[in-house]
Amino acid sequence: MNYQSPVVGPDSLIRTLAEFRFEMRRFLHFSESAALEAGLQPQQHQLLLQVAGAPEATTVTIAYAAERLGLKHNSTVELVDRSEREGLLTRAADPDDKRRAILKVTQKGNQILGRLSGDHARELNELAPLLLQALEAIRMHERIAASVEAR
Repeated sequence: MNYQSPVVGPDSLIRTLAEFRFEMRRFLHFSESAALEAGLQPQQHQLLLQVAGAPEATTVTIAYAAERLGLKHNSTVELVDRSEREGLLTRAADPDDKRRAILKVTQKGNQILGRLSGDHARELNELAPLLLQALEAIRMHERIAASVEAR
């Protein structure tokens, strides 16, 4: 990204947002391609990431995964079914509520997720300066707009 002018106006905000969106899409494309190369569908990668990355005290259920993935319950069930068949995660009855299933990532799932996470961290490390620069430009635009409104 190349921010040449400190002048902030509607056009520069639009350019900054477009550049930020471009960099985010580039990362998402990288993520989807990396998942496919690892033998996962991109949504399976996201499912494993949410199950493995849940806060320690969280009971990871299908409802939790659906919320975190922004999917409907039945779509998440299908994704969990496929991932379970492929040996990526397990589903066990919740001892406190037999209507719910608790999800856990298997060793196979953790190995794939570990490789993907390392690749993603390296990619984000390269993109971070560009994303931070765009975010700072957006913040600067908002500060200037707020000061103009305050006058």
